[in-house]
Amino acid sequence: MKKAIFTLAIGDNPMYKAALHSFKLYAQKVGADLIVSDQLHYKIDIVNPKFNASPAWTEKLRIGALLKEYDRVLYVDSDIIIRPDAQDIFESHQDLDTTYWLNEGLLKDRGGDISLICGLLGSVEWPSEKGMSTYYNAGVILTSKEAGLFSMTNLEDLQHLCNEISFYEQSYFNYCLHKYGFKHQGIDKTFNHMDMFGNADYLEADFIHYAGKGYAKTSRRRDVQFLKDFSAIYDGILPADEIKKLKEEAWQAYLEVIYKKYPLPNMLIKCFAERFVPR
Repeated sequence: MKKAIFTLAIGDNPMYKAALHSFKLYAQKVGADLIVSDQLHYKIDIVNPKFNASPAWTEKLRIGALLKEYDRVLYVDSDIIIRPDAQDIFESHQDLDTTYWLNEGLLKDRGGDISLICGLLGSVEWPSEKGMSTYYNAGVILTSKEAGLFSMTNLEDLQHLCNEISFYEQSYFNYCLHKYGFKHQGIDKTFNHMDMFGNADYLEADFIHYAGKGYAKTSRRRDVQFLKDFSAIYDGILPADEIKKLKEEAWQAYLEVIYKKYPLPNMLIKCFAERFVPR
């Protein structure tokens, strides 16, 4: 069976570079090819969106193209660390006619997001679990040719939605799942652990997802926190000089952001940051 791990990483963000190290090792471990989009293949026009929207989100449509070559595809966001001892998600989730991803609807009420997309594309029968509407997070998706979902998604629909709804590609994938009656199943949080689950023992998860603030005090500190954790997890596994270099790049990028934010001398800001920002 031919397997791929797919991610999107555009630019020289040190967080992406670190994440790719973990993806490469995991791909070798589970016998998969690592496919990285370092440029966008699906052009979309985002103009005055009502909610936060990125043209990069459409790149997840490439999952459908990859499934013409591969039997199974695991998509992972590039703000994820996969632990070196992570379980084989392909092995633990074997049904080829099922798309697997985390049901974040169990923790967060996504009724508003569901209403927005149904208002534009029409109502569908939307399932629920434990009294909460099922709504999957698109940061980690395991799917196969037989699952069918990405044979029904298209750029035209995303263009119609991107300026009007929140989490436009995520809500769209959820919508198509239910509209066409494809099989789906939630995965355990260890394969997509976000800070919505809390910070206790998060470093023990197999896939640690730094969405939003990403276990940091603010979103500005996210990349610094990512590299701090990555350094602890991969100490002794990856070259120390490479980890040190990535940590320093993340720290300098953080300083550049806060230099612009606060009207104080850079040296003072730097001293304050070095004292109070964990790294």
